[in-house]
Amino acid sequence: MNSDNRLGLEIAKELDRIIAKKTGQSPVALVLFGILAGAYIGFGAAAATTVTAFEGLPVALSKFLAGTVFCVGLILVVIPGSELFTGNILLAAGIVDRKVGFGRVMTNWGLAYAGNFIGSVLLALLIFGSGLLGSPETPTAVGAAAVKIAGAKIALPFVQAFLRGILCNILVCLAVIMAVSSRTMFGKILGIYFPIMVFVLSGYEHSIANMYFLPAGLLAEGRFFAGFGSMFANLVPVTLGNVVEGLLVVVPHPARARRLARLLRSPKTDSSDASGK
Repeated sequence: MNSDNRLGLEIAKELDRIIAKKTGQSPVALVLFGILAGAYIGFGAAAATTVTAFEGLPVALSKFLAGTVFCVGLILVVIPGSELFTGNILLAAGIVDRKVGFGRVMTNWGLAYAGNFIGSVLLALLIFGSGLLGSPETPTAVGAAAVKIAGAKIALPFVQAFLRGILCNILVCLAVIMAVSSRTMFGKILGIYFPIMVFVLSGYEHSIANMYFLPAGLLAEGRFFAGFGSMFANLVPVTLGNVVEGLLVVVPHPARARRLARLLRSPKTDSSDASGK
């Protein structure tokens, strides 16, 4: 067995440790680390926007390169450490395993989500203020790409955005698990790369990435304040899809499915249920 990698039970134990740590954070720490995660994902989204601005590239190659550079966002989240809402959906495993309370997980999700939103929007404001997107009257190629991306996302029908949110976060959570399975930096980067590249290449929807894409596009178009509410036509269904995905990754594991069934039948099950016996 390669000592650089965790397998099976070791991954589960490491996830348990991470869940305990994340649900034990103070509210201030959750918001601050959430802001960092929002900015980190925003950097990846900004790089992906820059790649798509090169219109001469074949569509498939453009998406592949966008997915490749976007990976830096989750790499920065996982390795230096921060609180990313979509990755923290895995905390649902702690509820099923009865190791953390429902309230603590909801607090983590809510504060991380708020922090992610603040960090992503702040980064979009900084990039727009730097002139890299140009102005509404004379946008740069990157600014025009940002407007196009935001417009397409806002125009997505609710059900399509919801389903793309589910598909996206399956891959995001698997990328987190792959990163946890490695003890080396290279292994973590490699584990993150392929699932994240695939979700961008495939056109799935990530709520936190969209917290950068949407305001960046509205800023470049000169409609940030007028169109602010329109962002939630995308963020609401995509966020719901990202959350539902947690059930699709966490619950199907046979041991957790049995524990959840027992928990639903009897909230006062004894400690033997928590052990899966």
